[in-house]
Amino acid sequence: MGKDQRLVAENQLLRAEQLFKAKQFKKAGNKYHVVGNSYLKLNEFEKAKVCFINGAKSFIILEKFDTSIELLRQSGEVCLYDSKFVDANQIYKEVINYIPKLKNKSDRNSNFVIFSVLSYLCTFVKGSPDEGLDFIKRTKNKVDKEYFKEHSLIKLVSELTIALRDEDPKYLDKIKNNVGRYKFRDAELKLLKNVLLLTKFKLLINNTFQLDKETYTTKEIINLNLGFDTSNLLQILKDSFLHYELDEFKITKILVNLSDNLSISKKPKAPFLIEVGKQSDIEFTFKPHFQVDNPRIGPMLLTCELNDNLIFIYETQSIKPNLISPPATLNISINNLRPPLIGQTFPLEIVVDNKGEGEALDVKIDVEFPEDLKVMRGTTNKQIFSLKTNEDLKWEISLKPIEAGDYIIKINIKFMDSDQNKIEETKEFPFSIKL
Repeated sequence: MGKDQRLVAENQLLRAEQLFKAKQFKKAGNKYHVVGNSYLKLNEFEKAKVCFINGAKSFIILEKFDTSIELLRQSGEVCLYDSKFVDANQIYKEVINYIPKLKNKSDRNSNFVIFSVLSYLCTFVKGSPDEGLDFIKRTKNKVDKEYFKEHSLIKLVSELTIALRDEDPKYLDKIKNNVGRYKFRDAELKLLKNVLLLTKFKLLINNTFQLDKETYTTKEIINLNLGFDTSNLLQILKDSFLHYELDEFKITKILVNLSDNLSISKKPKAPFLIEVGKQSDIEFTFKPHFQVDNPRIGPMLLTCELNDNLIFIYETQSIKPNLISPPATLNISINNLRPPLIGQTFPLEIVVDNKGEGEALDVKIDVEFPEDLKVMRGTTNKQIFSLKTNEDLKWEISLKPIEAGDYIIKINIKFMDSDQNKIEETKEFPFSIKL
């Protein structure tokens, strides 16, 4: 009957710890390495990672930095096998601190590139490739310029960047064809395949915007449909090189960029599922507040998550809704506050109110009376800066009728709407004076 391999690994771990406490660091480092591989075969990834890291610590004490860097790389591999990309990235960044201690310049150049690119790939699959690019740029200063420029891994990063920038998948095919040149280990190659998968997802998803109307006033709600078409993704899932199975994925977050005059009043509650191979309709509602020269909805940034692990940010197009100011309409009326009698003064009230949807600006009012209606007190001209919706303007004019008869009172009004369109109107009011 075979030995229990888990028990064997535990005994080996105990021995490694004893050696470390006894300060027999070389033996402890080698034993941690053996135990790490034992746990890796048992798929005990966390324990394997810790063993490789402890082995690296042993050799760091001995200033055997080439060996410690190798063990840290193996601990990163274990994290990749376990799909713990954030943990792997932390290890790769930690390695950068030990690379300057390597004696050989060529080894320093090579390791700076390898570990900065591995860090970049880890940030890529968690939806933050720019973070990884910044790290590579900071590391670049530590590497020989020509070596950096010509390294196959730096060219890999450039091709990924160009593929996304130009939305051109041919650069991904180039990476696939050169995969042997990168000298990645199994878990690292799987990481690269995940990066290629996410990049293809970003390139092959199509989106369309559809508004429910051609023109909106600033008082109307804007309804927008985002068509999210994943039908092209089926070809990726048939790719034997990538070897990835997926029926659906999640949208876990939506960020909508808007011009200052718009606010979002309704959007889907995340997370929600997107079925691969079909078009999904995602509904949004926006509220305009005022006019600007270039109203804009988008781009939207959709955080997408595959199998609760791989993340990419999908950026949509933008759309400009056609916005106009709501019509401003002013109503005018007159009211006798006392019956008009010949030779006697009576008050006439003039009322101007805004029952429209828009604001009336620079309102000017001029009242014309016939000669036989003599103005005794009050002004026949009024001017105000604005009259908002449901606001009114009232004032009284005292008149004295001279003769009986049927007369016409004219009221001329001028104003501008919110789009600076000039509006002029004249209203006539029949007015009778009886004997």
